[in-house]
Amino acid sequence: MSEREIEAVGVASSSASRVFRGQTAVDFHGRRRIGVVTSSILVLATIVSLLAQGLNLGIDFSGGTSWDVPADSFSIEDAADVLRAAGVDTDGARIQTRDSESGSFVKVQVESLAENEAESLRAQFADQAGVEVDDVNVNLVSASWGSDITAKAIRALVIFLIAVSIFISLRFEWRMALAAILAMVHDVVISVGLYSIFGFVVTPATVIAFLTILGYSLYDTIVVFDRIRENETRFSSHRVTYPDIVNVSMNQVIMRSVNTSISSVTPVVALLLIGAGLLGASTLSEFAVALLLGMLTGTYSSIFVAAPLLASFKSRTPEYRGRRREPSTGAALRSMVLGGSPKAGGAADNGSERSEAATILSHEPRPRRKKRR
Repeated sequence: MSEREIEAVGVASSSASRVFRGQTAVDFHGRRRIGVVTSSILVLATIVSLLAQGLNLGIDFSGGTSWDVPADSFSIEDAADVLRAAGVDTDGARIQTRDSESGSFVKVQVESLAENEAESLRAQFADQAGVEVDDVNVNLVSASWGSDITAKAIRALVIFLIAVSIFISLRFEWRMALAAILAMVHDVVISVGLYSIFGFVVTPATVIAFLTILGYSLYDTIVVFDRIRENETRFSSHRVTYPDIVNVSMNQVIMRSVNTSISSVTPVVALLLIGAGLLGASTLSEFAVALLLGMLTGTYSSIFVAAPLLASFKSRTPEYRGRRREPSTGAALRSMVLGGSPKAGGAADNGSERSEAATILSHEPRPRRKKRR
């Protein structure tokens, strides 16, 4: 796109319209300190919370007792009433309706109880459901199952990180791989910290959701890095600073990131409101909360963690180390975002008037006087 074509494009007056039309000129690199401060506070809060109160591990990790009660005339509310009447804490309990080939039943899981207490509650559940005691199954939940799930998840995480590092290094370069991996680790740490701070119950569904958000975080980061690589080639002959390349790329993909975030978060919110809120499926809430936190942190990290880290790594390379011009902002940055060439002089040319020398050189040449014969 030529400079005349860029000038002919009308810039929208509102911020929302500029985002929608791809006309933003946000200095993301200049605002990188916001991300540094925010991430530092969240990581510090995570460390303090994990040391002070740890994680609220579910029954699958800490062990417990469970009952399967026929659901013909028995509901989740009935189960909660029986537990409260027996003086059992229901804060960490998991009560949900499940279907099987033999019919529907309500599964009740609480922390470990003595055998006589478990049998007493079994009789009370049977009485409340109007069935025989033998129709209510009681089981002891071992903590080793949750530990096995965690160990397998950690192994899968390590293999995933190695595979991703190799792929990004081959497809792009090792600095992009390092920035992407650090951003993913940041997302997991922050998500775990939020679970610890707010006391959310950690279940196997939570662990699975944490592994799922790694892919989402990586996807958003790769979209940004792919555009950065394209702009590296585009500005290779202009000696543009790497922060300029990052800023241009971020502004060009911001609308795509917004659309991706909205389309991804909407069904997760529906799971929380409808699946967990209206239908009472607690397993959906455990999975959806972790997904929601991971998606929000993934979107944040691709803008304020991955891209600034990459700019910092690349600015120290011999290719970009000697480029000392100030990063472009304002009209100069918008021109580059819309396809124009970078203006010489960096920030000094951002929307400013032309210099006196440029004005003198741009005036019309004087007509030559004809020599007298």
